[in-house]
Amino acid sequence: MNAPEDLRTRTKKYALRIIRLFRALPRKDGVAEVLGKQLLRSGTSVAAHYREACRAKSDLDFISKLEGAQQELDESDLWLELLADSGVMKPKLIEPLRQETDELIAIFVTMTKNVKTRRR
Repeated sequence: MNAPEDLRTRTKKYALRIIRLFRALPRKDGVAEVLGKQLLRSGTSVAAHYREACRAKSDLDFISKLEGAQQELDESDLWLELLADSGVMKPKLIEPLRQETDELIAIFVTMTKNVKTRRR
């Protein structure tokens, strides 16, 4: 399997993990509801941004889509951090997802830098 297909799968799996976490949040907790909906939106959009990047019409379009994915990942990390720090979820349950968030950010940053360097 080539690298882009691996990343398509990885970002989709990330979205599915976000969905499962959202479903596990306490139903009668207003904070969990607000943070969870924000996380659901940002976390599932990462895969969509990456797929859009794969169909980019130019390097600049590709960079723009990847940077969009990076922004959504950074936002997702904030919601995950707030879920843990507010006591809605145990930090150890969220940590593997935060680690995956960091790894995906690093991958997208590297990809963006590589395209920018190639363009110079």
